[in-house]
Amino acid sequence: MNVTNTVRRTSYIRPLDFENGRIDMSHGSGGRASAQLIDELFAKAFDNDYLRQGNDQAAFDVVAGRMVMSTDAHVISPLFFPGGDIGCLSVHGTINDVAMAGARPLYLAASFVLEEGLPLADLKRIVDSMAAAARAANVSIVTGDTKVVEQGKGDGVFITTTGMGIVPQGVDIRGDRARPGDKILVSGTIGDHGVAVMSLREELSFETALCSDTAALHALVAAMVEKVPDIHCLRDPTRGGLGTTLNELARQSGCGMVIHETALPIRPEVSAACEFLGLDPLYAANEGKLVAICAAADADSLLTAMRTHPLGTRATIIGEVVEDSHHFVQMKTAFGGSRIVDWLTGEQLPRIC
Repeated sequence: MNVTNTVRRTSYIRPLDFENGRIDMSHGSGGRASAQLIDELFAKAFDNDYLRQGNDQAAFDVVAGRMVMSTDAHVISPLFFPGGDIGCLSVHGTINDVAMAGARPLYLAASFVLEEGLPLADLKRIVDSMAAAARAANVSIVTGDTKVVEQGKGDGVFITTTGMGIVPQGVDIRGDRARPGDKILVSGTIGDHGVAVMSLREELSFETALCSDTAALHALVAAMVEKVPDIHCLRDPTRGGLGTTLNELARQSGCGMVIHETALPIRPEVSAACEFLGLDPLYAANEGKLVAICAAADADSLLTAMRTHPLGTRATIIGEVVEDSHHFVQMKTAFGGSRIVDWLTGEQLPRIC
């Protein structure tokens, strides 16, 4: 059932009990219970002019420029983790995918798959977190959908968000624009999100005060583009981490990449956790960091722009693009050697973003 076609002010005999109530199959039936859930929770939290129109879709005007669209499904366990939850993650993740084209995100659509038995208190916490993240990013959630599945056939809640944004005239940031001689930059420490989520997995005894880095990156990107309009590539290294992202960009651009282990910004607690668990921080997920590739002549200016923004204070240059017909990503180690940073094989940690 669409969020938009149920926004109304109908009186219900008994309001939803957000302290003790739970999702049941009637909330996905398309009837009165569905309308009540959408009216009292989703429409109230996401309230804006588009939702109040009560249509099955959102109609809006767009400014001049190229339109960008991205969609992302969010499945994570646990639903709540240090520094965030699946709600803000579902907003940040899609906003960031749009922003990696240099675009200003404008609108989001949200689809929820709820598992029977999910506490309404948890759902409200998630929805409120989404609403707060969208407001902070100045992005409206303008339409959506809600479904309910039987208990045991979901994982509490799955959220899919689709985002739309506009790329300003003259900006052309793509994954195939890296060229030999370009510099590779990251906006801050890597692996924070992955380790924060690991710390809550009930099968792991590791404990850390580290928080997820989940954040909306479009304001950082805008500052970068203002300083260096000709950024070649941007990518947020989420699932699969920095190592996978660099391999994606190397393949798209038809070149190789060399990074330097001593330049990688990794928190000591992330390194310790990954060593303890037998994981590689290069493949740990991030939700508030980006990789940028630009011409060598622009690298210092871009680095300065990144470091002057709150989300880029620990930005650094980590390597360079090289000619390589095999499209390998290599790392110069702290001991003076070299190793291939290959594609991630398998899954380091499931349901991470």
